[in-house]
Amino acid sequence: MNTLSMARKKKDLNPNQQLARAILEQYQPKSVEDMQDALKDIFGPMFEAMLQGEMNSHLGYSSNERGEKETLNRRNGYTKKTLKTTVGDVPVEVPRDREGTFEPTIVPKRKRDVSAIEDKVLAMYAKGMSQRDIADTIEDIYGFDISHETISEITDSVLEQLEEWQNRPLKKFYTFLFVDCLYVTIRKDYETKNYAVYVILGYDVDGQKDILGLWLSESESKHQWMQIFDEIKNRGVEDVLFLSMDGVSGLEEGAKAIFPNVAVQRCIVHLIRNAIKYVPNKDYKRFTAQLKKVYGAASLKAAESEFERFKQAWSQYPGAVDVWVRNWQHVAQLFRYGSAVRKILYTTNAVESVNASFRKVTKKGAFPNENALLKLLYLRVTELYKKWNGRPLNNWALVRNQLDMDENLQERIRKYENGGF
Repeated sequence: MNTLSMARKKKDLNPNQQLARAILEQYQPKSVEDMQDALKDIFGPMFEAMLQGEMNSHLGYSSNERGEKETLNRRNGYTKKTLKTTVGDVPVEVPRDREGTFEPTIVPKRKRDVSAIEDKVLAMYAKGMSQRDIADTIEDIYGFDISHETISEITDSVLEQLEEWQNRPLKKFYTFLFVDCLYVTIRKDYETKNYAVYVILGYDVDGQKDILGLWLSESESKHQWMQIFDEIKNRGVEDVLFLSMDGVSGLEEGAKAIFPNVAVQRCIVHLIRNAIKYVPNKDYKRFTAQLKKVYGAASLKAAESEFERFKQAWSQYPGAVDVWVRNWQHVAQLFRYGSAVRKILYTTNAVESVNASFRKVTKKGAFPNENALLKLLYLRVTELYKKWNGRPLNNWALVRNQLDMDENLQERIRKYENGGF
């Protein structure tokens, strides 16, 4: 390649490429360590230049400007500081002012760690990014390599937090529990298997959400659910008002064996799904519209009247009707409570929404082991907690008022709401 071609090629480089070329020409790194040393040399002056810019803005003039100024505040030397960065420790000199009012933002006072790389890795991992994607992103943003082993070490740091969270004491009382499973593929013994992830979402007496735990099993069964209910009881749960489920055989009996006073509610949405298996596509819309008049009625008497009309109207599909006949007690018990309580209780959508969040980060493929799955799900849980931010459900005051209308429920609530946690 001739000199003219080399010059043209160099001219075509974008500013980032020109900067990279200048660093390479200046330092001629032979390894990742050499590159990190080069970046350390650059980071120091870069931070100092940014700090000088902040000081100029704070004082209203640059160090080169002279003349009368409205302020008597002046520069007052420097403070030496060592910063922890992604490429190691970097010494910098932070400018001071006479009045001590300068508050730098690029390197805040008393802050020495500006890397935050671990937090960024965990945040990317929580969003379902693979180790390869994380490594590529770190290299694109920060310009240095991070090995898969390093990423694994960083994400493994949450396993201790996961274990502590999974075994933490729970509140003594929950108004609502929602239970559901999702299935995830794990590689084990040189083959892939689908594992059931058991999830319990709870609402406490103040209407705040909490995920009580995550449990893995090779299948969903009433025996596993019983063990889980027994575990949360041992972790402190004494009483539960309502449990909403999708209809796993034996789950209701298992729940009541551990929490005798719990009211178990079959998910109405799941009943609809089970029923429409027996209905031709052309009739779905009319069928579900008439069903809504049943479970959405204003009172039990109105629901019973609508149910009779429903059975007569759809008698040509006995399988669909029989789903509702067999589960009518679960529909009827909804009308013991006010409409705000019914709106929460009649579906497991709340926990299915949690599982939908989990599926966003587990759908890419099989996990190498159980820990890889659990640490990802736990990081997703922490993201959900941030989103919920300790706020109660909308209209929770109305729900509480309707719960208090039942004397038995009111007595159980009062037992725990005043410091009984």
